[in-house]
Amino acid sequence: MNGPAAPPLIRLRGVTRVYGTGSAEVQALRGIDLDIAEGEFVAIMGPSGSGKSTAMNILGCLDTPSAGAYLFRGVPVHQLDRDQRALLRRAHLGFVFQGFNLLPRTTAQENVELPLLYRGEPAASRHRAAREALDAVGLAGREGHTPAELSGGQQQRVAIARALVTRPTVLLADEPTGNLDTQRGREIMELLAALNRDRGITVLMVTHEPDMAAYARRVVHFVDGLIDSDHLQAAVAAPAVPEPA
Repeated sequence: MNGPAAPPLIRLRGVTRVYGTGSAEVQALRGIDLDIAEGEFVAIMGPSGSGKSTAMNILGCLDTPSAGAYLFRGVPVHQLDRDQRALLRRAHLGFVFQGFNLLPRTTAQENVELPLLYRGEPAASRHRAAREALDAVGLAGREGHTPAELSGGQQQRVAIARALVTRPTVLLADEPTGNLDTQRGREIMELLAALNRDRGITVLMVTHEPDMAAYARRVVHFVDGLIDSDHLQAAVAAPAVPEPA
């Protein structure tokens, strides 16, 4: 006899987000319900102004709901204060952005070490963890290169390594291929798919591009602050060891 189903990693219930007041009020989210299981790869899509980025900011503990509940492993995130949300973010969440956000005159290894430096980890363990993370994204041997010495695809790999170095439960990727050409974008998506499949990291990705969303197992589509559709799809197979861009 099967036991009870595991609760979702993430649960949103009746989440709204309102900005401004009076005539300037904007309802970015109008009451959304969303469950995400551990180990899923979810693409979040929708036109500009649909609420997808607002939802992503709430999931990443960068913003808070105006009303409703956000539970992370049963913890009521919507009731946490700023410092408690920061602790949850630091312990469980990794972020990848469209613009890479690398320090320009800092080596790949030093960029990847930054989250561990903020945690106060000793230098030796920081160096080891950063090298392992760079190796995991196909950049072994490029630890000493600055962003200017790397291609756009390689810079995004450094950004992914920086997100991975803290061993997050969830990787939140905001338009991770938006600044890349089609081939480099596919390589980054293959890498994210491999990390999801081989390491069990939950991946939540905002994208405008259907070709990139095709790598996800599930697509959630936002329209006008509501979830318009939520469906599973056959994900694109990714190589176990992506080649560096």
